[in-house]
Amino acid sequence: MCVCVCKPAYDTSLTDAQWAVIEPLLPRRDPRRGGRPLKFPRRLILDTVLYVLGTGCAWRLVPHDLAPWDAAYRWFRAWTADGTWDRVHDALRERVRVADGRDPQPSAAVLDSQSARTSEGGEAVGFDAGKRVRGRKRHLLVDTCGLVLKAVVHSASIQDRAGAKLVLGGIHRLVLGGIHRRFPLLGLVWVDGGYVNAVDARLVGWAARRENLELVVVPRNADVKGFQVLPRRWVVERTFSWLGRCRRLARDYERKTAHAEAMIKVAMIRLMAARLAGEDVEPHGPIETEAARRLAEDLNNEE
Repeated sequence: MCVCVCKPAYDTSLTDAQWAVIEPLLPRRDPRRGGRPLKFPRRLILDTVLYVLGTGCAWRLVPHDLAPWDAAYRWFRAWTADGTWDRVHDALRERVRVADGRDPQPSAAVLDSQSARTSEGGEAVGFDAGKRVRGRKRHLLVDTCGLVLKAVVHSASIQDRAGAKLVLGGIHRLVLGGIHRRFPLLGLVWVDGGYVNAVDARLVGWAARRENLELVVVPRNADVKGFQVLPRRWVVERTFSWLGRCRRLARDYERKTAHAEAMIKVAMIRLMAARLAGEDVEPHGPIETEAARRLAEDLNNEE
């Protein structure tokens, strides 16, 4: 474990306390080189990935005092392919839930999507006719604390109710089982009307039969125009807001959807590591103060 006390080179760099949380969860050896130690320190590699994530710059434009861009990108791809990001993310999420006095496994979740424009090229790019966005759609399944349980990125041309089956059923990845297999206590999911409507109400039956989940629609108030803070659904909207503060996620710059999903996990890893280290990774403005108040009210109502 790193015991050095040093000032981070950039605002996106990990502090010593954050690194102490993440360090035990990262692989120490390079499996491609017979288990030899990594050529570059893991902290430097992670700081480079976080720099790209936070600033939104191209990999080739990272500063020279960080890891070489090709080495950092190679390890970002390798840790995406072997599931390292997923393992670190899931381990930290369980620790955050326990620190908040909750069960490590969630019993309820919130599902929503966001359309993001893409750069030139890349796989699974489509046109969202409803929002008039050419790019990809991000589906997030989060717990009641706003922590990501599952993230799926696909073409924006796929409708929400079809994308929900990708998130809940995991059919987009053969190596993953259903969501109920990963989270056996999960039995309730709040969604908006885009996932369940009169045209395709079969999703409710599919979720109950396939994943043993109850889908509950949180409707909008038709009498209110513009933005509305909806019960339960504001939790996932806050998570999208957290992610939006990373410039790399302001648009979808990744050529592969797996890399786009990994960037979401890396952003949440940084946020959860800061929480466990007792630090603030983001400033708290009036919107987040109001969100915290609503969360406290929801928790009190549950009790």
